[in-house]
Amino acid sequence: MLNFSRFECLTFDCYGTLIDWESGILSALKPVLAEHNRTLKDEELLELYGKLEAQAEAGEYRPYRKVLQFATQRIGSRLSFALHENEIDVLPDSLRRWPAFPDTVEALRRLKSRYKLAVISNTDDDLFAETAKTLEVSFDFLITAEQARSYKPSHRNFELALERIGLPKEKVLHCAQSLFHDIVPANALGIANVWVDRREGRKGGGATIPANATPDLTVTSMKELADLALAR
Repeated sequence: MLNFSRFECLTFDCYGTLIDWESGILSALKPVLAEHNRTLKDEELLELYGKLEAQAEAGEYRPYRKVLQFATQRIGSRLSFALHENEIDVLPDSLRRWPAFPDTVEALRRLKSRYKLAVISNTDDDLFAETAKTLEVSFDFLITAEQARSYKPSHRNFELALERIGLPKEKVLHCAQSLFHDIVPANALGIANVWVDRREGRKGGGATIPANATPDLTVTSMKELADLALAR
């Protein structure tokens, strides 16, 4: 069990951890497939998206809006159809409607009573600004891929976060759903971390490509995290 008394700031991945991005992705992409008479099981579509997103983020930096466009276009190519012009932006345009998990807002409000809160997210500033309205809680620090000019699992995103937060890394706890994007680099950098296993009981990595990593603590909800973090 982690000693939560040592931490002063909690940092969070956003999409997948605080925001139910898999529901958002499916809601945006399934009508596109239906329009072109294509079908995939939900898990197959999520896994395909995850692979294509990772490919887009691994090369030279491009804005997240472009990453989402790339993934959508490549899904069309993989399934042998060409997107209509109005379908290219279906993912970035839908992002503002991606819902928070039911336990997210209340847990963040509770945690903010004791800790500084930060977001380290693979997104653009303007896209997160729309998501922030859904999260309702004011974060002390925001570090986006646009600011870092790189995407997690790049260490640069976490190093920039530590620089902005201004605390020794021993006083920072990173909380995230993605082993690949978050837990692996946090471990490499010696940052304590919590795996928020939003896919508990489901096989595969969903919209996140699989990775092997051992978190310092595993929880299955933000409520569970808040209960533990505020128990001291």
